[in-house]
Amino acid sequence: MSKLGTLGARLHSGEIGYDFVGKRKIWYAVSILITITAILGLTVRGLNMGIEFQGGAVFTTEKTSISVSQAEEYAEEASGHDAIVQKLGNGGLRIQIAGIDTGKSDQIKQALSEDLKVDAEKINADLVGPSWGDQVANKAWQGLAIFMVLVVIYLAIAFEWRMAAAALVALIHDITITVGIYALVGFEVTPGTVIGLLTILGYSLYDTVVVFDSLKEQTKDITKQTRWTYSEIADRSINGTLVRSINTTVVALLPVAGLLFIGGGVLGAGMLNDISLSLFVGLAAGAYSSIFIATPLVADLKERESQIKALRKRVLAKRAAAAAKGESLETPYTEDAYDEDEDPQDATPAVVGPRGQRAQPSGRGRGTRGRRR
Repeated sequence: MSKLGTLGARLHSGEIGYDFVGKRKIWYAVSILITITAILGLTVRGLNMGIEFQGGAVFTTEKTSISVSQAEEYAEEASGHDAIVQKLGNGGLRIQIAGIDTGKSDQIKQALSEDLKVDAEKINADLVGPSWGDQVANKAWQGLAIFMVLVVIYLAIAFEWRMAAAALVALIHDITITVGIYALVGFEVTPGTVIGLLTILGYSLYDTVVVFDSLKEQTKDITKQTRWTYSEIADRSINGTLVRSINTTVVALLPVAGLLFIGGGVLGAGMLNDISLSLFVGLAAGAYSSIFIATPLVADLKERESQIKALRKRVLAKRAAAAAKGESLETPYTEDAYDEDEDPQDATPAVVGPRGQRAQPSGRGRGTRGRRR
């Protein structure tokens, strides 16, 4: 078995683990910092909306020797607006000008014909009116809002409202970061971008639900035992699905990275950037939020319940009693394993045992109970 496979098996069985929930304040701080940066970028730079959202025209020419930078100057002089020019595979140019009145398209087309030394009849013009662009933008926001509502309803029914709230926070976290990156890098926002956003939200939700399903299964009748706190079981759920999350994220990111860096960067197929950037950033942010945000937030909310608080006190009392007798309870230790009013040193740190194993306290010969001689 490979080293990664061995690591995954040990994480899933509970032999080893990382304290994600106990260090949740670090992850929250990192997410808040990234989110603030994204919001500042969105506020200062704004989004570069495509013509599908704000109206405009796209002019496609036949093969020409005019450079992209020179064509941009000609297009901006003719229209009075910023222009985006791309070199096509056949040697022609794709000139996109947003925010212009469609009535001025013929005038701009004629000016481009003269500057680019191309017959006006061979310049194809695709026009998008501003009213149609507003409709597209409104439909995109409506689709996003409907998606969010359906997600919350489904999770509240399938799991509980705390998990639905945590998943919603994680999704908003992913959207904010992705949109902020678009504002910072200046990539154009097109319907392809919206499709990419909805795609990565679905992926992020899938990754989160996998952890939630494991957490729901392991916390069934949790108050009937005194070995684990809720936060400790949440940690075990994250660790048990960690390698799976990493594998699926890497496999999903590789082809998207090919689209973004090779297709859009090396080959110059700029139109691929519309969807590939949202997929790349969103997939990475979704994997991060499902591990470091959603589940720790659920644990935070659950630890405020009276039953879960009482359970934690019983667990700590049992550990303290075992420690006083010199016994060892093989239980995980996290920062959440004690009340804020209690001394953390009162809790006995130990190693997580295999999943499903009821470790027996050591000492006084109890480890040999039931063993045949």
